[in-house]
Amino acid sequence: MKTESGFEKLRKRIGMVMGPLCALLIWMMPIEGISESAHHMLAIMSLVAIWWITEPVPIPVTSLLGPTLCVVLDIAPMKDAFGNFANPMIFLFMGGFLLAKGMMVNGLDKRMAYGIMSMKWVGDSPRKIFLAIGLACMLCSGWISNTATAAMMFPIALGLLEAIREMMAANGKTIDLANYKYATGLMLMTAYACSIGGVMTPIGTPPNIIMIGFLDQLAPQAPSISFFQWMIWGIVAMVLYFLIAYVVLWRMFPADVKHIEGAREFIRENVNSLGKWTTAQKSTIIAFTVAVVLWVAPSVLSIVYGAKSDVMTFYDNHFPESIAAMVGGLLLFFLPGDRKKGETALSWKDGVEGIEWGTLLLFGGGLAMGAMMYTTGLSAWIGNGIKEVLGDDPSEWAFVGVFCVTTLIMSELTSHTASTNLIAPIAIGAALSLDMSPIPVAIGIALSSSLGFMMPVSTPPNAIVYASGYVPITKMIKTGFIIDLIGITVVTIPVVMLLVKWVMGV
Repeated sequence: MKTESGFEKLRKRIGMVMGPLCALLIWMMPIEGISESAHHMLAIMSLVAIWWITEPVPIPVTSLLGPTLCVVLDIAPMKDAFGNFANPMIFLFMGGFLLAKGMMVNGLDKRMAYGIMSMKWVGDSPRKIFLAIGLACMLCSGWISNTATAAMMFPIALGLLEAIREMMAANGKTIDLANYKYATGLMLMTAYACSIGGVMTPIGTPPNIIMIGFLDQLAPQAPSISFFQWMIWGIVAMVLYFLIAYVVLWRMFPADVKHIEGAREFIRENVNSLGKWTTAQKSTIIAFTVAVVLWVAPSVLSIVYGAKSDVMTFYDNHFPESIAAMVGGLLLFFLPGDRKKGETALSWKDGVEGIEWGTLLLFGGGLAMGAMMYTTGLSAWIGNGIKEVLGDDPSEWAFVGVFCVTTLIMSELTSHTASTNLIAPIAIGAALSLDMSPIPVAIGIALSSSLGFMMPVSTPPNAIVYASGYVPITKMIKTGFIIDLIGITVVTIPVVMLLVKWVMGV
């Protein structure tokens, strides 16, 4: 049974008291230059923000509490407060969850991971195994949740470390994995690669979808971001982040042997245990391929027929990205699984359990609060305040940099999903008030939120590998800080200000 640390308990207790107290003070405090509805919205938002950060109650509960209080206190009507829980982006996520669950239930994720590990170039070299583990984590987490990928890869990494320990023991050398550099490095690579892979696709991690949803909602005049467009900068950022993490981790935690005896056998045994491709796995591949084709098709059609052609208009109307995800996800309930039992590739029970309802509620609540911040004028008021601080004509590089760093710091202390929900409406509102395109800062926030590498509480993958006992907290903080610093300055901000602006033409 998992127990909370003293810090976690203290954080929750402080948040439980400070949230309502701060909201009450703001409600009663006179504030000039702001409408009554925006004033009251600021009070509710302060409560939601503090509880998102400190988590005295589950984050999805706070996401429902915010809109509920807005209706009760007459800040917004019921339809406006809860309408975003049916936002199309919710169903893009839902379809992605179904596809991910289908891959996990049918063992396709392990087949992908061991497929990479069993490649001839990997062999029994510690350095190549280190690289292969990272690649497997990264590529899987681009399509299934970072947490699920880490949970899947964690025992694989542990098995390899055990093979190393046994090999050392056979050669008369006893090692303590808890104090073994390579063990620490392999665990951190497993965690970091899972988070890094999430930036590759819009469905790779919740902040990506959240930002697309906020842009569609708060800045409808901005160009829409397609699945293919996101992958252009997502793949570049992912590869660069991974190279930085690989170089830093390998230099800090190198292996003390050139070959791991037994590594080939360990991997081969696990590959053989997977057996032949099953009908369910083939069906899952078909459903996944259909979704990917539907996601990528608009970019191909726009090149062939033109972005404003009748063909593109028809496709956009009938197969938007949310529908593409649902088509792929729903196919799993129709394509065959175990023929002898008359099962489909995904059962209703597995499908329902595979949907992360808490994440969907958090997503819907974040969109709802962001929309009400916009309609009440609170976002504009905050944006004008930022404008006064930065001046009438601030550098866009500095503007984007400030929000990227703020997001990174927030993501180290709390859920990256919650921090994105908090910062996104403010950043988009500020960009619009400064006559800047909101796309660069929005993408910068999404990418920065995936760089929480310093603390076990920053991301679920960090927490999973920290629980192994092979990762001293001081090592995680030190390596995480180095990778965070290099990543945000060398990759995030340049990719956003150069590649994203070029791709989107803003």
